[in-house]
Amino acid sequence: MAQTKIEWTDTTWNPVTGCTPISDGCQNCYALKMAKRLKAMGCKRYDNGFQVTLHPDLLGVPLKWRKPRMVFANSMGDIFHEDVSFEFIQRIFDTMTKADRHVFQVLTKRSSRMLELSKKLSIPTNVWMGVTIESGKYSYRADNLRQIKAQTKFLSIEPMIGPINALNLDGIDWVITGGESGAKARAIKESWVLAIRDNCITNRVPFFFKQWGGPNKKKTGKLLQGKVWHQYPDYTLQRN
Repeated sequence: MAQTKIEWTDTTWNPVTGCTPISDGCQNCYALKMAKRLKAMGCKRYDNGFQVTLHPDLLGVPLKWRKPRMVFANSMGDIFHEDVSFEFIQRIFDTMTKADRHVFQVLTKRSSRMLELSKKLSIPTNVWMGVTIESGKYSYRADNLRQIKAQTKFLSIEPMIGPINALNLDGIDWVITGGESGAKARAIKESWVLAIRDNCITNRVPFFFKQWGGPNKKKTGKLLQGKVWHQYPDYTLQRN
């Protein structure tokens, strides 16, 4: 429910907060660090720290936003976490359906549960469904994503901590990639990023390179071979 520094969205909305580690990309989770900081600051929504917590009072908030915006749904947790009931997930999707002036970006590492529950969900055209793939080890998540009935499907390859060879982009509408940031950031190689970019160009998939990351992400910047790559899939939201 706040403006965000995440470059590929406008606003975050967190009807669910908290999560548990599921894969290698969780090792230096930014949301976990932020939740600890917010709890220390006395923010009541984080009294449970990073335990999965539902916030039903926040479900209707996007309906109050008059200006169309791009919304990252659940930047501080995972909608498809096992501790989030299907009924609550359905309520989230009901809100996104009603708030059709906005584009909602749903991102998960729990692609198997997403696939399972998507058979019972109605996914409107203004909801983009995405999965995180940190390295080739997790490419299967794209296979799960391909099977769901969503108009726009995207991959977040961030933090990119390993190469992803011959990534299948069939049915994928957008690819984001970037390096890990923070003091304990794991290194990203230019060759890994170029392989993804070239794959996107070949398959005509919009490519978004967020950052090189590292301990000082401002210093390392976001230029890839001297160019900013901030492409998006087609959408109708008016970005004024």
